[in-house]
Amino acid sequence: MADQLPLDDATKKELQTFMENEQAQQRLNASIHSFTSMCWDKCITATPGNSFSRSESSCLANCVERFLDTSLYIVNRIEHQRVQSGAQ
Repeated sequence: MADQLPLDDATKKELQTFMENEQAQQRLNASIHSFTSMCWDKCITATPGNSFSRSESSCLANCVERFLDTSLYIVNRIEHQRVQSGAQ
């Protein structure tokens, strides 16, 4: 069949790497969309003008930093639990 093309190992590896990179890009885009939406709703309370106010800029920066810190903490915690359960 046409959907079963024979691929050599190098091509398979290249295709796998490409797919992993695309999935990583998709996860990054989803994260950016998520914290953009969340932080916008939290920090921008009025119709923005030509630029953000000092408090809006500060709120947005802090919100994104907290989102990233929390995400990193969760990933590290899950990894720690995975390692511990694997060692038992």
